[in-house]
Amino acid sequence: MKDSVTDLSADVTSQKREREREQQTFAVLLDKFLQQQDRILVQRTEMGGTEAFVGSVTLEWFASRVHFASALPLLRQKYNPETDNIEIDAESIDEIQQRPLDWSRQLPLTQYLATRKHHKFPPVLVVISQPWVDNPQATEWDSQGRAIASTTDFITLDREGKVGLLNIAEADVTIYALDGQHRLMGAQGLMELLKTSKLPRYRKDKSPDGTCIRLADLVEQSHSQDANNLVSSDLQDIPQEKIGIEFICAVAAGETREAARRRVRSIFVHVNLMAAPLTKGQLAQLNEDDGFSIVARKIAVSHPLLEQRLNRKPRINWNSATIASKSTVLTTLQALKDMSERYLGQKFPHWKPWEKGLIPMRPENRELEAGISEFWQLFDCLTTLPSYKLLEDEDTPSLRRFNFEKDGGEGNMLFRPVGQVALAQALGILVFKKGFKLKEIFKKLKKFDLEGGFSSMEYPQSLWYGVLYDPNKKRIQVAGKDLAAKLLVYILGGIEDRNFYLKSLLRASLRYF
Repeated sequence: MKDSVTDLSADVTSQKREREREQQTFAVLLDKFLQQQDRILVQRTEMGGTEAFVGSVTLEWFASRVHFASALPLLRQKYNPETDNIEIDAESIDEIQQRPLDWSRQLPLTQYLATRKHHKFPPVLVVISQPWVDNPQATEWDSQGRAIASTTDFITLDREGKVGLLNIAEADVTIYALDGQHRLMGAQGLMELLKTSKLPRYRKDKSPDGTCIRLADLVEQSHSQDANNLVSSDLQDIPQEKIGIEFICAVAAGETREAARRRVRSIFVHVNLMAAPLTKGQLAQLNEDDGFSIVARKIAVSHPLLEQRLNRKPRINWNSATIASKSTVLTTLQALKDMSERYLGQKFPHWKPWEKGLIPMRPENRELEAGISEFWQLFDCLTTLPSYKLLEDEDTPSLRRFNFEKDGGEGNMLFRPVGQVALAQALGILVFKKGFKLKEIFKKLKKFDLEGGFSSMEYPQSLWYGVLYDPNKKRIQVAGKDLAAKLLVYILGGIEDRNFYLKSLLRASLRYF
């Protein structure tokens, strides 16, 4: 028995050593292949008849070697090198393979890479082309105008052709971003920022607005400790980080030039059609950087006025920014996020991006807890309003609908997201800017509510007629949100200029005469 155990142990040890020798041999051979600077290790895939090669490259390589899709040789007749876009006209419309680049996005994407410790770009899809593609007389085209070779040069390293090396030598191929052009824009911005310590700001069409952002500004404005550590010690390492990349050929063997163009264009359209954008509500659900979204989510799931309960209908629309006429929800997550921003933004202005278009920094946990506490107190007070007490016996549609709508209703602005946001904005100004006590304000609000101040928006005698209610179109007027907030501040005693009230109402009314 002892000999059997000994033999088994020796056999296991021998197998382990053999595997280690095989791994070492494979590593030596692989290192030999990977030392070739002009080839990249990839895995071959195929879907829908399109061959592709998946690998990874450094951000620095991505920024320097990949071109925008608009510069593809097939499109160069209408290519504008100043904007990196195609000039659309009757001749070029059928050649367009990508949406116009929005150069105002470069700065936010560069800032994201530079200041976020856990930054991550999704893989990009690129097209490999070769010089002969645009030469009808090239030997790579047969007498029927079909390619006798592909623009991808792949050397297999296994028997089944699944893994191998792809030729990416700059002298042989040119590479264009089919999906991921704004990621390319961000990576190029990062390289320029590191090289020159500044990055110009561009408008959508790539016209400079005359200003720039400096590397020192990003360091100074990074509020979290992690971000500061990243900028100060790790920023120079980011160019060597790897991004996933998938290569497809511009022309496949057997294709005509026109067939290749249609295939590449079709792939671009399919990629973009399948990538449905997130709604504002979904963004508020997922955003872990925006402090206002984090606070809104916490209140939405835990405050008694809003939380989900077995014995009552849901009070939050999590995805849409609007409420259907028959919906029984009280508000939307997007509205809660806006309320949070307009209320807490008065106390925590640094939670907002320090410049329009940039990504906000996640607040410290201490501040988030303080923000949740302040917002919770606001909803505790909102719960005491007579209008919201009606929720114990009535559904929201009857409180929200206008009187002229089917089944009629109270036309109460507190059951409209726009009214909720305007009220939160006014309260934020009064509490955090003018020093009013929340409970004292709500004493006035309760009286105002009992007197019907929030109801019957659709009637001319209402304060909100022409402000939040459009009498011509007979619907809510979102554009009046800021004016409504100012009027609430006046009503609750926060404005010394008594003429403001009359002037504001007069301006609102004149729009309809």
